[in-house]
Amino acid sequence: TYNLRLPPEELVALYEIITSTIEQITDAGYCVRLTGSADSLPEEMREGIDRLQQETSPEARLTVNVAIGYGGREEIVHAVRELVRDLGAQGKGIEEIAEGISVGAIAEHLYTRGQPDPDLIIRTSGEQRLSGFLLWQSVHSEYWFCETYWPGFRRIDLLRALRDFCRRERRYGA
Repeated sequence: TYNLRLPPEELVALYEIITSTIEQITDAGYCVRLTGSADSLPEEMREGIDRLQQETSPEARLTVNVAIGYGGREEIVHAVRELVRDLGAQGKGIEEIAEGISVGAIAEHLYTRGQPDPDLIIRTSGEQRLSGFLLWQSVHSEYWFCETYWPGFRRIDLLRALRDFCRRERRYGA
């Protein structure tokens, strides 16, 4: 969500990069899924993203999550609210709603529901912080940090990240 507070001229450039990238992803036959809230985006861009999401098949060999207007804390709050609304719509009382809140139930209401948690998260721009990204899903993820900014991230950068990841011994929190 921080990037949406950039100056308007920087946002226009960012929107163009995002739109172009999403088009490349869908042209390659991948499923595109918006992760976050597009409410703060220009209407034309929102409509374009919606159209591209509808044109891609959920049965595609790979789903690419595009995080726009995303905040990890906001995602968790959104998931809990949706869960409480669903349980309330079933006519459950406050105690039953409280009992219905579980790790699994919350996970079913996240933006990434139905997808496995990421094994590897690549952080571009040289920043060595999480910035609230996938707070819930990243509990056992491995991180790889690189100096390259996202628009300049290349295949060789991805291969380096994967090579490093393959050399790690995963402990899953142990």
